[in-house]
Amino acid sequence: MAIKALHAFVSGRVQGVGYRAFTRDIAKKLGLKGFVRNLPDGRVEVYAEGEEEKLKELLEKLYQGPFFAKVTNVEFQFEEPRGEYEDFIIAY
Repeated sequence: MAIKALHAFVSGRVQGVGYRAFTRDIAKKLGLKGFVRNLPDGRVEVYAEGEEEKLKELLEKLYQGPFFAKVTNVEFQFEEPRGEYEDFIIAY
């Protein structure tokens, strides 16, 4: 299986609604590595590495978000993995 990376920026009501914990939980279930963090401009950044199929599953969930989130846009690209992550974490 080819390991890829997904780098996404999520816009909308995505801070203060449990979006990072939601993303971390799904990424861990899918066996992905990387991080999720809030950005000062109100977006959430997601970087995940793993099998392409699993990354696509995560990407679908990023559009939904947790119950109180309202996702208006997801900018993303697939890229070569950095290979520096042991787990999937919430970064600060």
